[in-house]
Amino acid sequence: MNRNSRNDENDNDQIVRGFTKITYWEKYGVKRFPYSGRRRYSPCVYQSEDGGIIISNDVFGLTIKQVERTYKECLDRRKAHEQYILNIRYPDKTSTEYMEYLENSRYCQDYLSCTEDDLKERYLYQNLVNTVGTEIDIRKRQQLFIIQDMICNAQAQKTHTHISSGSLAEGLDLPGSDIDIMFVINKVDVIRDLRNMRHPVQCTTLVMETDTDHPGFSRLRLIAIGDGENDILTYEYFESTSKGLCLSVNKFVSKINNMIPQQQISQHGPCLSDKGQNVDIAVCLRSKYLPYNAIPWASRYRQQWPPNSTIDTIKKYGCLLVPIGPRDMSDFNVLWRLSFSVAEKLLVHSFNFTQLLCYCLLKLTLKHIVNTNRHAEGLLCSYFLKTALFWVSEEIDIDTFQLSKLYFCFSLCLDKLKMWVQKCYCPNYFIPEHNMFLGKIGLDNNIILINVLDNIKCDGIDGLIQNICSHNNGMFPLSCLLRTNSNYSSIRLDFLFFKISELCPIDDIFKLLKALMFTETLIKSKYSAFIIDVCKHHHAVISQYAAQLQPKPAITTEMYNIHKHYHRFLQQGIKTDAVSGWLLYASFYYVTGQYNVTLKLTDYVLSKCSSDLVLTYCVNYSEKELKKYRKHVNSTMTLHDKMRIATIRRINYARQSLLIPRELQLEVNKRRMFIPLTVMSHCLRFLCYHHLCDISNRQQALRELCLSVKDKHFVLSNTLSSSLTVLGVCYEIAGDKDTAYQCYDDALQCDAYVCLSAGARKSKLLEM
Repeated sequence: MNRNSRNDENDNDQIVRGFTKITYWEKYGVKRFPYSGRRRYSPCVYQSEDGGIIISNDVFGLTIKQVERTYKECLDRRKAHEQYILNIRYPDKTSTEYMEYLENSRYCQDYLSCTEDDLKERYLYQNLVNTVGTEIDIRKRQQLFIIQDMICNAQAQKTHTHISSGSLAEGLDLPGSDIDIMFVINKVDVIRDLRNMRHPVQCTTLVMETDTDHPGFSRLRLIAIGDGENDILTYEYFESTSKGLCLSVNKFVSKINNMIPQQQISQHGPCLSDKGQNVDIAVCLRSKYLPYNAIPWASRYRQQWPPNSTIDTIKKYGCLLVPIGPRDMSDFNVLWRLSFSVAEKLLVHSFNFTQLLCYCLLKLTLKHIVNTNRHAEGLLCSYFLKTALFWVSEEIDIDTFQLSKLYFCFSLCLDKLKMWVQKCYCPNYFIPEHNMFLGKIGLDNNIILINVLDNIKCDGIDGLIQNICSHNNGMFPLSCLLRTNSNYSSIRLDFLFFKISELCPIDDIFKLLKALMFTETLIKSKYSAFIIDVCKHHHAVISQYAAQLQPKPAITTEMYNIHKHYHRFLQQGIKTDAVSGWLLYASFYYVTGQYNVTLKLTDYVLSKCSSDLVLTYCVNYSEKELKKYRKHVNSTMTLHDKMRIATIRRINYARQSLLIPRELQLEVNKRRMFIPLTVMSHCLRFLCYHHLCDISNRQQALRELCLSVKDKHFVLSNTLSSSLTVLGVCYEIAGDKDTAYQCYDDALQCDAYVCLSAGARKSKLLEM
């Protein structure tokens, strides 16, 4: 190519074979770039005679190097500020877009160099990942609880809102974590100022009055009582004070306790817990406004965290009010604690992976180091540690939270905590004037805690590894660091879903149909295959409930359309697990009088009820259940397929269900009923043979039912009372009144859950 042939300015008007000359930057939209060589002109592009391209003043060889150098510099800058960029691009890290980004990106492959100096930090990181999971695992857990809340609230009554809280809902599935649920009473309007009052008044209205001596608490002064639709708050639950009528904490809690059968719950601070204290339920109120002393939080100076969109969401949501007074004033009855549980969950959801691992490391340090010291045990709680992480995250550059600086970030939180303990002052993240150490850590016990924190800092990363991480004689093999167990991680996620996935059945068919449409929308909008299968499972469960509230079935040709609706919901319902949907089908055929079909279906159900199946909706699972599950599944299977093959669930009859046998209608007259599949299968067989006048097979079915209850085959403590009641009904039908009476009496003695109809049936037998 002749480089000097185009050095004449008249070339601008040159025509080549009828084509006007087009410069490189005109054709491709690229501006002139500086060139330090001997050539005077930028490259130009021409069309050759054969239709090809001729490039004059070619300097591409040099510009490629320039581009490579610029590109590398750009990548280095992007890597240095990666967290800042992600913070802007994905402020909500539970979003579908961020999940898609995680699954498509090269994930944590080069977060540390492979030098010997970094080996301990790599080992600490790997053990944390083995404990809490990868970032994708954590985000799936967060999405799981979000979906659970959305579907629960889509089908729930308007009286309350279901909110998952605690570390599990934040994405950390650590050993010993319980399930925390908040039920927010909806028909109460809590305002910040009288100017916020809505007219006309449609519900009970209270105004928040923050206590100056206790900034983290508020009085709830009555402004107006509602129209009577709300039976939670009436005048009897208020106390007269110098400020006016204020809602009583003790009377509110007593009211809630009276609404729930005492056999099922126990008092646990401001929460109601199940007998095993695996589930904590807090009933609270919501204000759509932040209290006055929390307003400065939204506008105070901070670095890049939290994202502005998260701050705006928190401001829009407001706060919760929990029925518990200050720790140092146990007898003060009209102060309610200001709770920012929803805000804190949103903040944790905006954490990057390093912040999440730092949170996990702080919680493990509390459990395995601080609380193992008998003098320091109980002084700190995980909420204080989370607060320290919030303050540190706000005060430093978000790019500091990189995986290679995990231990450094942990040390910053430890220093913050130590400073608070020295001053005996832990400022609430939203209301710094609220000292959360008040009544718990003071000058009489802070020295003990300071020494423990000093020892943790002095022992360094070696101390953390020794006390928290598993190790092999002090050696950290690279094979251990590089090993990943995606199958184990997937199984952990599955079992978490089994643990929390129960939906409360309701008796409103229109709400159920609305919930079905809502889950169908979710299925279409989600990216993660796991979350999609979660939505599909909930869709199948809701279909089972909807099938029970259709018009009463009958064997007539005119009822064809009704039967068609039944089959549509029942067919969707068989997708929940291995057999529960088929047993509900058997119930349908029993109530329509098709006993032989019912017997065939119960035969199939019992043939599938293998001891290798895992029972869902348990609060605790042993290693034995995990091993059974592993035999049936692998990491390539979807959650939907796993549940169809390897799980079994109890059959849930809604209140006034039309698919429960008429002999058991009393059991669902006032509330829902949970019955083990084996128990219900043998019960249906007994009833079918009874109607077919097959006495021999009826007695055999009764014996098998009795053995199933006695051996507790898929019968848990929370279904034992129902199982005994069903057994008693069958004995009563068979004419054995004494054994039936004993079954009812045993049902009333159960601890976890008591079937209320057992008492009525027992009393009826006494009258005979």
